[in-house]
Amino acid sequence: MNWTEIDENAKKWTREAGERIRTSFSKELMIHTKSSPDDLVTNIDQETEQFFIERIRKTYPEHQILGEEGFGDELDKLDGTVWIIDPIDGTMNFVHQQRNFAISVAVYEDGVGKIGLIYDVVHDELYHAKVGEGAYLNDTKLPQLEEVAVEKAVIGLNATWITENKRIDPTILAPLVGKVRGTRSYGSAALEMAYVATGRIDAYITLRLSPWDFAAGLILVNELGGKVTTLHGEPLDMLGQNSVFVSKPGLHEVISKDYLYKLKK
Repeated sequence: MNWTEIDENAKKWTREAGERIRTSFSKELMIHTKSSPDDLVTNIDQETEQFFIERIRKTYPEHQILGEEGFGDELDKLDGTVWIIDPIDGTMNFVHQQRNFAISVAVYEDGVGKIGLIYDVVHDELYHAKVGEGAYLNDTKLPQLEEVAVEKAVIGLNATWITENKRIDPTILAPLVGKVRGTRSYGSAALEMAYVATGRIDAYITLRLSPWDFAAGLILVNELGGKVTTLHGEPLDMLGQNSVFVSKPGLHEVISKDYLYKLKK
């Protein structure tokens, strides 16, 4: 397996897809809803996923593809080489703001992450990692993540999880919000994981992500010494929905012990 070639092609196709998205800004979007009125998909999401699939199928016909919009393969295991793609992570931001969204592309081999790319299209920032070779923001190598105290941490957290909701008792995370230096919510899981990798935020907590949301970010954060688990501290299910807790080293253990211990499985 020529991973250098695959990495180069993944970067090339991701940047090309980003340029196609940028040129779409002046065009009228066709917007549809999926599971709820807030779960949006546009023609650009679908066209971007098809763009990747056409190139992967032509260049690597033996590879499989897991994509958010359903144009890839139906998989019940990650045997062989699998591309995991979110053509636009943060579609609501794309529709309403034309910013704060990203393309997320990961390549796995037999369930093990090999290449992760997160591309902030508007800011032309490509976060990328090839396992064992470090992680980069464009051409700048990122330093290993360092520990930070809870009191000095800025965490990514949607206000949904500290108000009445169907997934978690809001009193579990509210004390953490009161303890940390600040919270942020960007509306794109891929970008929030990239921001943990760069140290722009120190942790990210959410309760409902699919593999295409976190597959690339998992590789980036792991490569820099961070930790990614479910809120119960378990490995992520690469074919199912997950709660996700991403953090710098040390901080992960403290938040798990002092705040997340109340969670019931």
